[in-house]
Amino acid sequence: MISKSQVQNIINLVDYQEGTIVSKTLIEKKAGTVTLFAFDKDQGLSEHTAPYDALVNILDGEVEITILGESFKLKKDDIIIMPANKPHAVHALTQMKMILTMIRS
Repeated sequence: MISKSQVQNIINLVDYQEGTIVSKTLIEKKAGTVTLFAFDKDQGLSEHTAPYDALVNILDGEVEITILGESFKLKKDDIIIMPANKPHAVHALTQMKMILTMIRS
């Protein structure tokens, strides 16, 4: 987790690693989490569901997110909400960094 009350450059908090996905939890509370991810090109998360709504904010690169079989292409500064209990998947089209904010209540 990052230090409270300290200015950080978010894009530099995780580095790309060849052939993998790197994640760093920024906030973890009962009400939800904020996680920073760095995906290498062609890395992804297979289709799954989550019991909570999740906001995805793309910081760098391009990604394809599939929700209920519908494909969305996002790039830097784009956001999308992945609804609770709906199948979704993530596939990095380029090296890509994103913030995932999951709200549990």
